[in-house]
Amino acid sequence: MLERTPRKDRTEVTFVLPADTPPGPVSVVGDFNGWRPGVHILAPRKDGKRAVTVTLPSESSHSFRYLAAGDYWFSDESACDQDGPNSRLHT
Repeated sequence: MLERTPRKDRTEVTFVLPADTPPGPVSVVGDFNGWRPGVHILAPRKDGKRAVTVTLPSESSHSFRYLAAGDYWFSDESACDQDGPNSRLHT
């Protein structure tokens, strides 16, 4: 799930997943972080889910995927679009 918080000239996008599906650490990997795993790792939050927030320019589009333990890559069903195997979001 994606949560968006618009700011003056940027958008805070929070990537949210259930606490244990998939199990183990998960990071969001995309064009906004050079496709580097481990830069944006989802952390537990009070509602029992895990999340990470990334600040992106307003009115932009970005491709991303999630990477879980065991080299398990997966997309976000709640994303705006798909770009091949990647999810796509628009701020």
